[in-house]
Amino acid sequence: MGESPDVLLDLNNPIFQDDLLSLAKEDAVRVLAVLRKIKKLQWPQVYKDKGLHWELVQSKTGPKAAHLYTIRLSDKFRALVYREGQFMRFLSLHPDHDTAYS
Repeated sequence: MGESPDVLLDLNNPIFQDDLLSLAKEDAVRVLAVLRKIKKLQWPQVYKDKGLHWELVQSKTGPKAAHLYTIRLSDKFRALVYREGQFMRFLSLHPDHDTAYS
């Protein structure tokens, strides 16, 4: 039996949690809304979604040499993530586009 295309979220990285919990209420509400949206998607939809803007980070790699990506979580924030099986694993939040790539 093949792997399900459903997206599972892993929000357990301590850096991501610190970033998320330090957001102002207005920003947190927006970010959580997008996380809820992602949870309802399947992987092919994530890759195509114009609002998320799934984008490869070529300047660095993640755990076990995984490809890293950024996704748009609001007009102010991008997240650094990687895919591991069904899981989208969140590493950090970035208030501007450029810091997600450096």
